[in-house]
Amino acid sequence: MLRNIGLLPKIIVAIILGILFGSFSPDSFIRVFATFNGIFGNFLSFVIPLIILGFIVPGIGSLGKGAGKLIGWTAAIAYFSTILAGTVAFFVGQAVLPQLLTGQSLVDAENPEEFLLSSYFEVEIPPIMNVVSALILAFVIGIGLSVLKEKALYHVFVDFQKIIEKLINNVIIPLLPFHIFGIFANMTFGGQVQTIVSLFAKVFVLIVILHITYLLILYLSSGTVAKKNPFQLLKTMSPAYFTALGTQSSAATIPVTLAQAKKTGVKESVAEFTIPLLANIHLAGSTITLVISSMGVMLLSGNLPTFAEYLPFILMLAVTMIAAPGVPGGAVMAALGLLEAMLHFDQTMISLMIALYLAQDSLGTATNVTGDGAITVFVNRWIKERKEKEEKVQQAG
Repeated sequence: MLRNIGLLPKIIVAIILGILFGSFSPDSFIRVFATFNGIFGNFLSFVIPLIILGFIVPGIGSLGKGAGKLIGWTAAIAYFSTILAGTVAFFVGQAVLPQLLTGQSLVDAENPEEFLLSSYFEVEIPPIMNVVSALILAFVIGIGLSVLKEKALYHVFVDFQKIIEKLINNVIIPLLPFHIFGIFANMTFGGQVQTIVSLFAKVFVLIVILHITYLLILYLSSGTVAKKNPFQLLKTMSPAYFTALGTQSSAATIPVTLAQAKKTGVKESVAEFTIPLLANIHLAGSTITLVISSMGVMLLSGNLPTFAEYLPFILMLAVTMIAAPGVPGGAVMAALGLLEAMLHFDQTMISLMIALYLAQDSLGTATNVTGDGAITVFVNRWIKERKEKEEKVQQAG
């Protein structure tokens, strides 16, 4: 029965139950889950480098295949869109979040762990390599595979990616509700729940507004370039948006996204090429969610990040999420290493990020796939202009 319930309802139930049990349970009960959270958190730290290798290597390696310039232009537009989304989210967050979260803080002490009950015991699970080493190794191998003609090693990493996907689907995702239950029970016990619930509500509203605004920017731009009604384009792509809300997966929504993209008037061959590619490399909505959520968590922890500190994170985020698996929570799993290495998130902050992101995952995914339609219109226009120039050159010759 529980297997048929989606991840989002499980997360919501876990948060509610965590708050309820944290309000009246004895500290011995809370410490049981604190022990579980400690072990699970260490396991996540162990898995993060493996996730980085499993996602990034096949993702970058696959970009070497196919139609050369078309891949390059599509990837460049998608990458620019993702970075722009993250940048817009940062400046909006910097302007709005401090006012929304005025007077709110996770702790009064310098150490954010002081309000949490400690575990009964700890199990150390050291990672096989640190996050930075995993990122560099993934880029080196991925770029190398993209230029090699032999694909034996590439297929090895594709199989490794499948193993990591199964690990996420069958171990991490099923255990996340228990992890989040433990975090919220512990925070409620420590008197922090009001601050966290307030953060969730305010961040949720801000992210929804940003998603809608960014989609309008994308479609106003693509409609202007293609000389088409942007609102009609957006209406045509809306079935993909609502399908993604239910599936929480860009990959699972590809058939609907592809069908609707063809209805926008782009060439079928263009849509058939760009939509599957963009499902893996264009994550503007997820980036908005990750940036705003991480800024909210940092502000509650007493930090106000500058753009100079955040830009490298956004640039790396746009690459790291390439080929994140088509499963709920794939983007935040891929981003955990960056949050730890570049923004210095501890286990408590990472746990809050996972909860914040998963509560809004479907909205980010819906924005991702709907934005794919706008980028397909851009690419279709570029191909059309290129052919027109070639025809003029031939006629002049």
